[in-house]
Amino acid sequence: MGKQNSSYRWVVFVSVLFTYLLMASQRTAPGLITDQLMTDFKVTATTIGLLASIQFFVYTSLQIPMGILADRFGPNFFLIIGATLTGVGTILYSLGTHEFVLFFSRMLTGIGDATIWVNMVLILSQWFHKKEFVRLIGFAGMTGSLGFLLATVPFSAWIHLLGWRLAFFSAGLLLCLCGLLLYFVLIKKAKKIFIEEQEVLTEFVQREKTSVILRRILSNRQAWALFFCHFGVVGGYVGFISSWAVPYGMNMYEMTRSDASQMIMIGLIGALIGAPLTSWISSRLESIKRPYIVVHLIVLFCWCSFLLFKGHPSLFILMLLFFIIGYGYGASALTFAAVRQSFPIKESGIVSGFANTGGFLSAVLLPIIFGYILDYFQSTSGNLGDGYYYGFTAPVLFSTIGLIGAMIYKENSI
Repeated sequence: MGKQNSSYRWVVFVSVLFTYLLMASQRTAPGLITDQLMTDFKVTATTIGLLASIQFFVYTSLQIPMGILADRFGPNFFLIIGATLTGVGTILYSLGTHEFVLFFSRMLTGIGDATIWVNMVLILSQWFHKKEFVRLIGFAGMTGSLGFLLATVPFSAWIHLLGWRLAFFSAGLLLCLCGLLLYFVLIKKAKKIFIEEQEVLTEFVQREKTSVILRRILSNRQAWALFFCHFGVVGGYVGFISSWAVPYGMNMYEMTRSDASQMIMIGLIGALIGAPLTSWISSRLESIKRPYIVVHLIVLFCWCSFLLFKGHPSLFILMLLFFIIGYGYGASALTFAAVRQSFPIKESGIVSGFANTGGFLSAVLLPIIFGYILDYFQSTSGNLGDGYYYGFTAPVLFSTIGLIGAMIYKENSI
């Protein structure tokens, strides 16, 4: 009995997604203690900003290398190491007494975090048939959003109960235990059941040189289409919602910081719904391209709406726009369903890493471009309203690129 017909695949599914839930929570959890860190370590807001961004940059820069390594040596080992590194980094963060330790621990966490998505996609590709994979990748995407949700009120309550050091220490310890769990589930137990299949897969993966595969992927139109798809739909949500959404609400709507933060929660709810629902629709239609084009069109229309309303839509429309943009981010899980459909398993890791790099590259670029436009108008006219208005041309451009990617993507049957 093969992996894809075994009931054991559900043990793998639950174990991997539970680990992803905890790892995703540690991407944003440090934001809950910003004020305490500035007080305890006597550091500036700039230092805190660098501390917050370092994990993000490490994550983005390692996506393609991680895809290459996953294809070459298999995803199980790297996922186990990633969970453990994230746990160790989180524990060091809780024990830090100097800002250098904080930076080092977040780098470790970023390295660990960089392993999760590419290797998880590859593991699920190996354990599930194409049709199952299309449905389940939506639940994987939803799990990441649940991790972000876990890092809000629940983890804040945990910090309030135990103090921030003990709260992060316990989270890190749990992640290390997840690494141990994955070892038993993915290697020790699975090896006993499927040892012959694993040996055949390893031999097949190593037949072709990595450099040859890399050149072929980088010259492949389909791979670039998926890169652009992810670039267009991820950057707006991650880049704007998580960086400029709160200042936008405070400056343009005179909201309190707490009220402006609710906009992020509305986008998060959209992401929670978007991942499983769009994957289910795609599975029912037996098409990835058609629903994905619709998603890109709707997201593009939402960003254009900010321009139509001169950067200041009504509060109700604003909440609706944030919800839909969040939904589009959740639906971006279809990018990896398309990878599974379009490429053999031996290349899924590198293509997934390449596509994921597109998404998070846009998330890096958009806040920088948006901030530059804001600074320009504030220095020339002193009018932040004009700055936000013209700033929205950036996500409009990015979304247009995403739509082009969805349109040039060539679909095979599911």
